[in-house]
Amino acid sequence: MKKMIQKLLIAVYGLIAATTIHAQSEWQPTSTVEFIVPAGPGAALDSAARQIQNLMIKENIIKNLVVTNRPGGNLAIGLNILDQHPGDGNYLMTLTTSIINNHLLGSLNRSYESYTPIALLFREYVGVIVRADSPIKNGKDLIRMMLDNPNKLHIGVATSVGNHIHVGIALPMQKAGVAIQKLSVIPFKSSGESITQLLGGHIDVVAATTPNLINALKNDRLRVIAVGSPERMGGVLSGIPTWKEQGVDVSTSSVQGVLGPKDLTPAQVAFWAKSLKKMTESKEWQAFLEHNQWTPFFYGPQDTKRLLAEESASIKSVLATLGLAK
Repeated sequence: MKKMIQKLLIAVYGLIAATTIHAQSEWQPTSTVEFIVPAGPGAALDSAARQIQNLMIKENIIKNLVVTNRPGGNLAIGLNILDQHPGDGNYLMTLTTSIINNHLLGSLNRSYESYTPIALLFREYVGVIVRADSPIKNGKDLIRMMLDNPNKLHIGVATSVGNHIHVGIALPMQKAGVAIQKLSVIPFKSSGESITQLLGGHIDVVAATTPNLINALKNDRLRVIAVGSPERMGGVLSGIPTWKEQGVDVSTSSVQGVLGPKDLTPAQVAFWAKSLKKMTESKEWQAFLEHNQWTPFFYGPQDTKRLLAEESASIKSVLATLGLAK
């Protein structure tokens, strides 16, 4: 009798365990998903999030997803929402390289390791813009001037010193032997503002990401002299030489993806990784990235963690040279 009861209990426990595992493997959002963007409406981060929203619903991956803008605090305001919902798979946030920079700069007291990296979706490159009437005709001219006098030229970046755009121009200068800790770098609220200041003659150089390079090419008063892609880009940027073509073996970029709160279950992470991968395979997503000159790729959770660790080491090295790493 005792053995029969033990067998019955084992069977019951096994059924409960199997049911639990099945439930976890079949996890789906239980309510409206909130996608947090740590930037204002209309910014590049916002544009990508709203395309994710559009395609997730259109492809019948999920029923409801809302985008909420939470700019400020060097990502802290957006991350505060994730902090309020540990283990809740109904909350997501834009994962950007800025979370690494801000943490290393000491302006953010949390790192990506405090959360759940889910996926990386694309990469954007940093390029350099000057006025068309500038004596700086190419990247070699810029390096030559910087070697002679590192703080002679005023460089505009958006939106803060030490961010991925600042690193995007400091890294090729460092590789070329320029004393990058002496660079005169001025932060502006947006790349649009820094380009306006460039056109007005208030600064000499602007570092900006690919969508802004596209806009610069439409203005005959501006010249794009270099882009940090590993090889020439296509489309409207096909005529812009890379740093490698100009003698500096370096690639300057940042990545963008999706971050979840801490303590997400494997089933929750698996659902979002699978769903995001499906979305990135759509023709509309590919066309969206091509329009912005963003390079598509997909990394799942483990590869995302690995790449973020590699990016952290590289960024830390540059920021330390700049005297900005805390």
